[in-house]
Amino acid sequence: MNSFDLTDFREEQAKALSSAARMKILHWLRTPEVNFAEQVTGDPAEIGVCVTLITGKLGMSQPTVSRHLELLRRAGFLTVQRIGKWSFYKRDEETLSDYRSWLNDAL
Repeated sequence: MNSFDLTDFREEQAKALSSAARMKILHWLRTPEVNFAEQVTGDPAEIGVCVTLITGKLGMSQPTVSRHLELLRRAGFLTVQRIGKWSFYKRDEETLSDYRSWLNDAL
């Protein structure tokens, strides 16, 4: 990735964090076993959290939540795993750590 691409990517990451809803999602997914203990399809810490549960917790429509999740995924902050017809999201700790380090160095 050249420096221009990296700058664009960092801008996309900053935009992904500019929403209270997206920040809530990242916060909840930090401890998914606590915040989504009701998930019965696998361990949320292992496979991620089902979109349906995130949608319910946010109290928004599914398309709106899917858009928030997609922005976080494109920024590298979330990974998605498909199991059957369901999508499960979890934090990408390596990317989040890299972003925090870059932000600390850049500022």
